[in-house]
Amino acid sequence: MTRKAKRVSYLVRSGAFFALIGLFFGLLFVPEQAEPCAAEVANPAKSQTIKWVDFNVPSAVLMQALSYDIESFGSERHVGMVDLLALTAAKTGAKWGKGESKELKAFYERITDGETVETLAADCPYFSYYREAYDAVLGGFVGEYAIEEPDGADGTKTVNRYGLKVFSPIAKGYGFGHYDDFGSPRSYGFSRPHLGNDLMGAVGTPLVAVEDGVVEALGWNQYGGWRIGIRSHDRRRYYYYAHLRKDHPYVEGLQEGDTVRAGDVIGYLGMTGYSTEENVNNIDVPHLHFGMQLIFDESQKDGANEIWIDVFQIVELLQQNRSAVKKNTDTEEYERVYRLIGDPVTPH
Repeated sequence: MTRKAKRVSYLVRSGAFFALIGLFFGLLFVPEQAEPCAAEVANPAKSQTIKWVDFNVPSAVLMQALSYDIESFGSERHVGMVDLLALTAAKTGAKWGKGESKELKAFYERITDGETVETLAADCPYFSYYREAYDAVLGGFVGEYAIEEPDGADGTKTVNRYGLKVFSPIAKGYGFGHYDDFGSPRSYGFSRPHLGNDLMGAVGTPLVAVEDGVVEALGWNQYGGWRIGIRSHDRRRYYYYAHLRKDHPYVEGLQEGDTVRAGDVIGYLGMTGYSTEENVNNIDVPHLHFGMQLIFDESQKDGANEIWIDVFQIVELLQQNRSAVKKNTDTEEYERVYRLIGDPVTPH
């Protein structure tokens, strides 16, 4: 056998030959998203329902985009948070650094200087995909709203605002700790990844609705213990609160089908779950399991097609807006201090 033939034989036997072939075709067909925006290529959002979303936008970038949205509101060059994030993700392939994004800032400056989102998006690969995906995550987060605020020693006044109109799931004044544990292994019942973010806190900590929505699930689940599921009014987000308090998990009277407002107290942090028997504390550390499911098609609500995203960075963003609560001495329940004014805005 010649030296060349011996080398080819070694590559085939060692697997290196097939690795080289795979690398060649991988490089041939991977879109060059990191390059400046070029002509749009095959876009999954145009031809089919989105099947998965890897939401990895850092909280620093979320707050940067939010600040630009608020800063430009009311001007002729208003640019929304979701548009800025989608443009930047389309240009960078959703590769974010640790701090604020230079690319996002550049897009904002170009728009405020006279260019349009439509013009910039026309040249960006995958813009429509990221626009649809990020709007499903953040679409109800920013807008105009009216809320009560303190006015003097005891009174309140109604204030019209524009900005973040969703709330942290943990009430104002209550501490909690968390880290990015999305995807970490869980073994109770069967081996599976963790599809949420655990917020460690004290038993009895009041929990609040992140946004306006409808209670779709209430009761016992052996994995989540006492839990609540709330669907946003646009039906694209499903919020999951699990491991609520033993004996008294929910505010009195809460039922499936109820409408809740952003910032309403809905229940209390606990450590229930991991038991087929109801009302059992089998969780070692008191915490709220908080999750967000995205639903682009109703077939994705339950089963193998569910889309759960990493909400760690979203929880960090939501700490900018926490609902103040107080204890009602007559009912012994906690309730919000300052009300949202007006009916919730629901899509047609």
